[in-house]
Amino acid sequence: MQRKAVRRRVLPGIAMLTALAAGAAGLTGCTGGSGGGSTSDSKAGGGSAAPAQPGKYRSLPAPCKAGVDSKKIKGMLPAGDSLTPEQRDQMYAGVADTSYDGDRHVGCRWTGQSPEETRLLSVGFERVVSYDRTTSSDDDKAKQVYVRRLTDAKLPFPGPTANPTPAAPTPAAPTPAAPTPAAPNPSVPAAPGAPASPAASPSAPVELGSRVLEDLGSDAFLEDKLSPAGASAAQSRTVRIVFRTSNVIVTIEYSVQPALPGTVPPSTETQDRAQQLAQALAERLTE
Repeated sequence: MQRKAVRRRVLPGIAMLTALAAGAAGLTGCTGGSGGGSTSDSKAGGGSAAPAQPGKYRSLPAPCKAGVDSKKIKGMLPAGDSLTPEQRDQMYAGVADTSYDGDRHVGCRWTGQSPEETRLLSVGFERVVSYDRTTSSDDDKAKQVYVRRLTDAKLPFPGPTANPTPAAPTPAAPTPAAPTPAAPNPSVPAAPGAPASPAASPSAPVELGSRVLEDLGSDAFLEDKLSPAGASAAQSRTVRIVFRTSNVIVTIEYSVQPALPGTVPPSTETQDRAQQLAQALAERLTE
């Protein structure tokens, strides 16, 4: 009888301990569940920005057939009379640069020769890709590449000047009055062969120089360089145009090398032809 009473007293205590343990486990489970949920939510919405969209261009055009009018190429490159029709066609077809990734870098080169001069033309396309679009897009990366090239050309990035206040003009020195010419004496005959008036000195050729270009792609600049003058060699002129359209950067180099010593290729004509080609390529890319 005593043993049964002991059992009856012990069993309720064990049941109560079991219930308390189950309740604690339930509380622990609820706490862990809410904590796990907050962790999952923080990972799902961790505040990271969505990756930038890829650039507009996924591939590059054929460099030697980039939609450029053949007449434009023929106007930029002379062809000697000694060339056969087949040789002319081959010259104007151009030679493609070696490329191991046609979707990233392609280019083409042309060479035209005549007894008066040699002209060299090259066109290059580069498609810029950002490997981490969480920090910068393809267009942003292409703009960084363009700015580096603009800086290498020692041209200022377009924008407001650091000091917009103009400097005070320097007063000009007084110009001495020209002497009044003496009245002609009709009794004295003019010397034979003497000119009636002094001949005007020939004007110096216009030099347009290097500069940032407007209305060409998203960004563009032009670099104009003359080779050093030499007594026995003619000066060659090289015009380089770099412009960006979205995530593609195009580089054009156009060189004119005269054969006669002392000859200087005109800046205006050389730049105009290079800019016309650049505009045609920009229109081809935006189609």
